[in-house]
Amino acid sequence: MLVRPPAVAGYFYPADPKELVELIEWSFRHELGPGKIPEVGSIGERRSIAFMVPHAGYVYSGPIAAWSYYYLGLEGAPETVILIGPNHTGLGSTISVMPPSIWETPLGNVKTDDEVVTLLPEVCPIVEQDSSAHAYEHSLEVQIPFLQYLFGDSFRIVPIVMKVMTPSTSKLLAECIMELMKKLKRDYVILASSDLNHYEPHDVTVKKDMIALERIVNLDVEGLYKVLVEYDISMCGPGPVMTAMTVDKNMGAKKAILLKHATSGDTSGDKSSVVGYASVRFPVPGYEE
Repeated sequence: MLVRPPAVAGYFYPADPKELVELIEWSFRHELGPGKIPEVGSIGERRSIAFMVPHAGYVYSGPIAAWSYYYLGLEGAPETVILIGPNHTGLGSTISVMPPSIWETPLGNVKTDDEVVTLLPEVCPIVEQDSSAHAYEHSLEVQIPFLQYLFGDSFRIVPIVMKVMTPSTSKLLAECIMELMKKLKRDYVILASSDLNHYEPHDVTVKKDMIALERIVNLDVEGLYKVLVEYDISMCGPGPVMTAMTVDKNMGAKKAILLKHATSGDTSGDKSSVVGYASVRFPVPGYEE
């Protein structure tokens, strides 16, 4: 079977397993994080259909990402985690799903949901199986150690990266995912990997981020795309987030929930040129609190 080795271990997160676990636990306990490690599976039911999570180095965005993983951890391990991120490398097709494979990290191996990654291109004309798009892409890889820390190897992944991130492509991908998950009766969660505004002063980035986040929590796909252009908000991953928004809205949700927002300046102390990060929870209707 195809094996995808880690591309950013030792760079975005530690390559040493012990150091990696320590950094994940630091993220949970950090003052910008939830403040504690979740009791995994204490709720025992799926209350969230998706989360928006950042994808920077853990020392910068780990505490903010930990908010999404805290709430996901409480719900217990999903059968399938659909990882959707932006395509930073430019390799591969318009929307690339990883073929059946094993993903290696310092914490062990995770397998793809082979049935889903095989059937998704058949039900979705804009999706192709393509391993080249995933070879060096970090936006999905950095999510996996958090999942392994919480759930071990009890889940499967569907890795998807998007090169074209418009409302139309996002909506079509969302509809295809919903159709296939319903057909296969999967217990699934979507992780939409995205950072927010890039490389402007902290105060500017906070203002721009909040403009985008207002549209995100209101599940306004067209509105989000419009403000990104109008206000020159350099969000890295609008397509994955718009896909999550569409799935949640199509399920009947009215609003998403902003769990935490901060910038790299909040974690590093350098606020001259920062990147914005947020964790957002997209609830199953009826579990908006």
